[in-house]
Amino acid sequence: MGLGMFKALFCCSKPHEIDIADSWDSSPDHTPKQHSKPKPKPNAAPTHSNNKQTTTSTQIGAILGKPYVNIHQMYEMKKELGSGQSGVTYLCVEKTTKREYACKSISRSKLLSTQEIEDVRREVMILQHLSGQPNIVEFRGAYEDKQNVHLVMELCSGGELFDRIIAKGNYSEREAATVMRQIVNVVHVCHFMGVMHRDLKPENFLLATNHPDAAVKATDFGLSIFIEEGIVYREIVGSAYYVAPEVLKRNYGKEIDVWSAGIILYILLSGVPPFWGENERSIFEAILGGKLDLESAPWPSISAAAKDLIRKMLNNDPKKRITAAEALEHPWMKEGGEASDKPLDNAVLTRMKQFRAMNKMKKLALKVIAENLSEEEIKGLKQMFNNMDTDRSGTITFEELKSGLTKLGSKLSESEIKQLMDAADVDKSGTIDYQEFITATINRHKLEKEENLFKAFQYFDKDSSGYITRDELRQALTEYQMGDEATIDEVIDDVDTDNDGKINYQEFVAMMRKGILDIDEKEKPQ
Repeated sequence: MGLGMFKALFCCSKPHEIDIADSWDSSPDHTPKQHSKPKPKPNAAPTHSNNKQTTTSTQIGAILGKPYVNIHQMYEMKKELGSGQSGVTYLCVEKTTKREYACKSISRSKLLSTQEIEDVRREVMILQHLSGQPNIVEFRGAYEDKQNVHLVMELCSGGELFDRIIAKGNYSEREAATVMRQIVNVVHVCHFMGVMHRDLKPENFLLATNHPDAAVKATDFGLSIFIEEGIVYREIVGSAYYVAPEVLKRNYGKEIDVWSAGIILYILLSGVPPFWGENERSIFEAILGGKLDLESAPWPSISAAAKDLIRKMLNNDPKKRITAAEALEHPWMKEGGEASDKPLDNAVLTRMKQFRAMNKMKKLALKVIAENLSEEEIKGLKQMFNNMDTDRSGTITFEELKSGLTKLGSKLSESEIKQLMDAADVDKSGTIDYQEFITATINRHKLEKEENLFKAFQYFDKDSSGYITRDELRQALTEYQMGDEATIDEVIDDVDTDNDGKINYQEFVAMMRKGILDIDEKEKPQ
C-alpha cells in the first residue's frame, strides 16, 4: 500500500484521540472524553450590537478570566476550514489590516467539566509560550464571548503535509529528511522549552504557504502539557497508530514524542504505519509486541542510515530511545542539509532582545510581574532555565547561556550573547539567576492580564495616590541599584506623555505594552 492509500484510509477522517475505555483499557479510573457536542456558530449576533468597543462589557469570561470580547468587531469570519473534537476552525480576516488568520472557535457549551476548562487554558498558555518558533504556528490571541472561546493564529494556507507529498508524486529520501528535520525540530524545541506534545501525527502538520519550499508548521497543541520534573504521566492520550508503548502502560515522559515522530518517518519512507491492526485493540497489541519490519519491500531499497534512525526513534525502551536533539545530529537527518535547517531565531531570543531595549523602570516592573506569576504560568520557562543551568547551580553563566541558545539554533556572536547576558543580569552578579531569567524571557501575553499590570503599578505607587512620582521612581530604582538621576529623567521623558511630571496608570500600561510585539504584528508584506 502506498502513501496515497494510507492517506485515504487514515488521514482524511476527523482527528481521533484514543478512547481507551472502549478499545483497550476498562480500568475504573479512566473516563472517556465525550466529543459529540454541537459546533460553535461563528456568526452569532454580537452580545452588544451597539457597542463600539471591542470589549463587549466589563463581564469577565469564566474560561480565560479576561473581559468578554466581541470578536466580530475585530475579525470577519469566512469559510469553515475544518473541525475536530476540540472545535471548528474558520478563515477570518482582521478588519484593520485585512490579514488572513485561522480562528478555532470552541463552544463554551462543550466545556462542561473543570478539566475541560483547564485543558483550554493550558492550550492557550502553551501556544503563547511556543509562538515565534519557525516550525510552530504563530499565535495571535485568545478571546472569549458568551458563546465561544476563540483562538486566533497564523493561517497555514499550504494545506496538510501529506497532501502536498502525495500531489508531488515521487520524492527522495533527501526530501523526506528535509521534512523530518522540521518535525523533529518541533519536538526538540518543545522539549527544550518544557512542553510535551503528546499527539504528534501527520494531520497536525500543515504547510505555511503554497510555495514549494514552504515551512512545515505544527498546529494543534490541545493535548500538550508543561513538563514537570519527577512527574510520571499516566493519562492515556494520543492517536492510535502514533502512540508509544509506554503510554499504553500508563508510565511515560517526553520520549513519547520522539516515538510518534519515528512513526511519521516510517510512513514517509514506506507509505504504511509499522504497527498495523484491524481495530484499535489489535493496533495496541502490535505496538506492545514491538515487531518492527524493516526487511520487506520497500525497505531493501531504503538506505541503512534511514533504517538506523528509525530503529533508534522506535526503541521500545524510552530510556534508550534517541532524543530529539540527537536525532537532529543523526547522519541521515543531516544528509544533504546544512546547519541553517535549524531555526535562526527563536521566541526566547526575541524576548531577550526586546528586554535589552527596555528602560529600567519597565525591567523592574517585569520583575514584579514575574514574581507574581503562578507556577502554572512559568512551568515552561522553569524547564528552560533548568535545561540551561547544566551544573544545577541555580544560576546561568555566560557559557551556559551561549550553549543553551546554540541548542535553540541561535547564530549570535559572542559579543551579542554578552549584550543579552548584561541586559538580563539586573543585579550585575555576572550570572543570571532564576528570577532574572523569568523576567527577561516573560511572554508578552502575560502583560495582557490587567491584574499583573496593576500589581506592578502598585509596587511603584507607594502611597496609592494613583500616580508614580519622581521620588517613588527613585526609591524603587535605588532599591535595585538600577538608576541615577539621568535614568529617572530618561524614564519620565519616555513615559510621561501628558508632561505633568508624574506617571499615571494609563501611561504606565502604555509603556508596558509598547514594543512587546507578537510576531504577527511585526512588519510583513501587505
